[in-house]
Amino acid sequence: MGYLNNQVITIDAILTKKGRELLAKNDGSFRITQFALADDEIDYTLYNPNNPSGSAFYGEAIDNMPLLEAFADENQIMKYKLTTLPRGTAVLPVLDLGYSAITLKQGASLSITPQTLNYLGNSTAFETSGYTATIADVRTMATFNGVGIQSTAATSQNATATTTIGTNVSSTVIGSQINVRATTVNTLFGSNAQLNTTLTVVGLDSGARLTIPVTITKTT
Repeated sequence: MGYLNNQVITIDAILTKKGRELLAKNDGSFRITQFALADDEIDYTLYNPNNPSGSAFYGEAIDNMPLLEAFADENQIMKYKLTTLPRGTAVLPVLDLGYSAITLKQGASLSITPQTLNYLGNSTAFETSGYTATIADVRTMATFNGVGIQSTAATSQNATATTTIGTNVSSTVIGSQINVRATTVNTLFGSNAQLNTTLTVVGLDSGARLTIPVTITKTT
């Protein structure tokens, strides 16, 4: 979704691959219950407190920046979501997954427990609302689920997360722990020795975000 004009509120919205998949089911599983805002296009270094025209024009360059139209690649849009942090926050929270990259053999399992650094005055913390985890290509996983969070949002999201074998779509789950198990389907590899995708984790309270590469290696 994106604003087409920064002078008039005209909104352009399109569905992601996952959204189109849910809509095509026509079983009520396509429901918009939450939304997020982001400022990917904004270059805040253009804020100029020395503008000779006065304080009303400090952000003039930012206000006149071109805005992106909506597109469906979640790896390229809304990477920097807006979030509310306590007043006086001096250091932005960041995520630690314990891995900078993940490599799994076919059928291998892994449990990931995200932690948030520099959050609410703590050097390390687990967020109360948990974390969303999005695998860019769910075909690479035989199991992909989130556990540990029992909120309505988590229960609803995890219930609609599906494993799609034949279609390259993303899947998102919510939890304090993310469990993955690599696919055992050989045909997905074709003539390749490995499959590549990405895992994106976002803290639901802090807004901190981290994307790491995931590699699945074929076994003989």
